[in-house]
Amino acid sequence: ALLEERRQAQADNAYTEAEVEAVRRQCVFTTHTPVPAGHDRFSTSLVAPVLGEARLGALDQLRVINSELNMTELALRFAGFVNGVSLRHGQVSRGMFPGCDVEAITNGVHAVAWTSPPLAALFDRTIPEWRGDSCYLRHAVGIPLGEIRQAHGEAKKNLLQQVLWLTGTQLDEKVFTLGFARRATAYKRADLLFTDLERLKIISRQCGPLQLIYAGKAHPRDEGGKAIIRRIFEAAAALANDVRVVYLENYDMALGKLLCSGVDLWLNTPLRPLEASGTSGMKAALNGVPSLSVLDGWWIEGHIEGVTGWSIGDSIGFEIASAAESISLYDKLEHTILPLFYDEPDKFACVMRSAIALNGSFFNTQRMI
Repeated sequence: ALLEERRQAQADNAYTEAEVEAVRRQCVFTTHTPVPAGHDRFSTSLVAPVLGEARLGALDQLRVINSELNMTELALRFAGFVNGVSLRHGQVSRGMFPGCDVEAITNGVHAVAWTSPPLAALFDRTIPEWRGDSCYLRHAVGIPLGEIRQAHGEAKKNLLQQVLWLTGTQLDEKVFTLGFARRATAYKRADLLFTDLERLKIISRQCGPLQLIYAGKAHPRDEGGKAIIRRIFEAAAALANDVRVVYLENYDMALGKLLCSGVDLWLNTPLRPLEASGTSGMKAALNGVPSLSVLDGWWIEGHIEGVTGWSIGDSIGFEIASAAESISLYDKLEHTILPLFYDEPDKFACVMRSAIALNGSFFNTQRMI
């Protein structure tokens, strides 16, 4: 369209490299995912009737179509600046598109939009500048731990009231609550926590009770995603006497805000390196909810072990065995996180506060823009 605009919509002549370069100076492109399904490809048999033979010829002359039109390659050809959405994703993208100069701008979330009312009221009282400048959230290091706990307790109460209304299940405000909510698709491995149900039961009996809240929709054609949701329901039934599991339907932004702010720990278990960035953990951090996550996407940058949250496994290599990661996940819950939550609440609150001050103050749209 921009090329044609330069020619007053004449698309039947060969374009010069100077004209292409002029368009490149107008365009910035963000590539969002290494997952193949995220890169649209259209066959020439579809492109021709939609765009017309003249434009098809122009695309061929510009070397952006062969047997198919790859929309990502089109964007790369006409963008003067290209970026991935985290440092790791930039690295992965440079491997996907050799010869392309792909920078990295890590995603962020809108702090005021994603902070729950109880936490927002606390920030308004203690860091009033935060609404105009998200960087001021670093001053959360000075908020008393008791006030952090109290505000989070209100957010947790609001979430559990919604869970009761939606499902009829009454969860316990005093029980450690783990949250997992995102699009249900295979690489996000929502069922990794249920690799060893017997160990999960033992952890709950010996280290303190835990309850799990899940949410997320699968694409209608994503059979793997739908199968994962079925496995979660099967696991919930098998765990019923030891660990309460609820799955919330019709996951949307409003429910996402309640979940990110109301749980005690945010779980993220993607298959590396397919998590380009991830943003739900950033929303959780704004609300003083630390993450337990595979080291991929933004978490490589936001993770400080035992300070902003905890890692599952390490950062070495890609696509390591799920069995090893599930063991790491259970070990962290059993030996570190649950003992901290139940036996040393002030230390757990320190992690909550650090999540706000270190991650909430940085992984936001103000810095990203």
